Amino acid sequence: MANAASGMAVHDECKLRFLELKAKRTYRFIIFKIEEKQKQVVVEKVGEPAQSYDDFAASLPVNECRYAVYDFDFVTEENCQKSRIFFIAWSPDTSRVRSKMIYASSKDRFKRELDGIQVELQATDPTEMGLDVIRSRAG
Repeated sequence: MANAASGMAVHDECKLRFLELKAKRTYRFIIFKIEEKQKQVVVEKVGEPAQSYDDFAASLPVNECRYAVYDFDFVTEENCQKSRIFFIAWSPDTSRVRSKMIYASSKDRFKRELDGIQVELQATDPTEMGLDVIRSRAG
């Protein structure tokens, strides 16, 4: 299951947790990290459905890259309840250059494993993935 470009494998739990979020709405968010020593993407944290966007944002490390999936619920102008699954590539300016390179080179391969992503965001600081940005991209 390794990726020839970056050598990163995707742990089965990543796909399993994503399917649970997508199909059963078991989680509000999932944060994934790359274990460089094992050369694989693993689940670092899951957020319960009752957790807020602020809880999600606070779960991302300030100085380290991560991938994240967030299930955003919203109401349209026509008053319809909708949901969008966001994939967020979190790559803060303060993270290590090597880490940014590994996350960037592994992103597309990892994202393909998660069938059902509806919106993708790339964020280098919290303002690039604020709730206002999420709302504007969801519609």
